Amino acid sequence: MVNSQVLQVGPLSERFNANLAGRYAVAPLWQQPDPLRFLKEQGGQFELLVSSARFGCSAEQLQCLPNLRAICSFGVGYDPYPLELLRDRGIVISTTPDVLNDCVADLAMGLIIDSARQLAAADRFVREGQWLTGNYPLTRKVSGKKLGIVGLGRIGQAIVRRAEGFAMPVRYYKRRQDPGSPYGFEVDLLALARWADFLVLACPGGAATHHLIDRAVLEALGPEGTLINVARGSVVDQAALVAALLNGSLGGAGLDVFGGEPTVPAELFALPNVVLLPHVGSGTHETRLQMEELVLANLQAFIDKGELLTPL
Repeated sequence: MVNSQVLQVGPLSERFNANLAGRYAVAPLWQQPDPLRFLKEQGGQFELLVSSARFGCSAEQLQCLPNLRAICSFGVGYDPYPLELLRDRGIVISTTPDVLNDCVADLAMGLIIDSARQLAAADRFVREGQWLTGNYPLTRKVSGKKLGIVGLGRIGQAIVRRAEGFAMPVRYYKRRQDPGSPYGFEVDLLALARWADFLVLACPGGAATHHLIDRAVLEALGPEGTLINVARGSVVDQAALVAALLNGSLGGAGLDVFGGEPTVPAELFALPNVVLLPHVGSGTHETRLQMEELVLANLQAFIDKGELLTPL
C-alpha cells in the first residue's frame, strides 16, 4: 500500500493546489521557511512527489527523500530532474504528454506567421498612431517556405502537420531517423539550417541539447532565416542569438522560451522581427485543465496499482 501523503515542490494553479490538497495529505514545500531543512527532517515520510517542468526536483532534494517511489510532473519537460539518480533508485516519473501537443503546435505556427508577417509589430504600429504618417513596411511570406524542425516527437509532428496546410516543404533533424516519417531526414544540423527558411525547435532540454543552436547554426540559417523556439531556452546559445539578431546575420526569431526565465534580453524589445512570449505554449484553459487532471490521474493510479499512466 502506497503512503498517500504527498510532497508538492512548487505551486501550480490555485485550482490544482486546491484539488490536490482536497484529495491527499499535502506538504507544500515552497511554503516552508527553510525547505531544505524541512526535507532533511521530514523527507523520510514521503513516497510521492508532485512537481512541474519549472520546479523539478534537484539531486540535493532527492537525497533527503530516501523513501520516494514516484514523481508526478506537470508538463512534458524532464530536464530539471536528475534522471540517472532516479533510475538508480528505481523511482518512476510521469509527465503530461499528448494533451498539450495541439496548443504548443498552434503557438509554434503562430510564431512562424507573426515573426514573418510582423503582426505584433504592425499592431503596435497602429496603436501608436504611426499609420497616420505612412504605411507599414513590407514583410515576408509564409506559405511555401521551407520548414526545418529540430525534434520530431509528438509536438514536432503536430507542428509539421500544420505546416503542410501552408504548403511548406519539411525536413527534420533528431538523434535517429524515424523510418516511418514521410519527411526528409537531415543528419547535419548545419545543412538543415542552411536549407530552411524557418528553423523550429521542438526538442527536449537538458545536457544533450544544451546550446545545440550555437553561432554556427544561426549563421547557417542566415539573414533570410527565422528561428522559432518552443522547446527550452537552454537549447539556444542566447548570447549568440541576441548578437545575430542585432547585427542582422539572422533574419528573425519567434521565442516562447528563454535562458534565465523570466528575464529576457532587453536588447530584443525594440526589434520588429522578433516575437517574445512568456512561455505560454500550453497556456490555454482547456489544455492546462487536461494537464492538471493527468497529473492527478497518474498520482491516483500509482497509489491504487503502483503504476503510472504516462511514465517517462
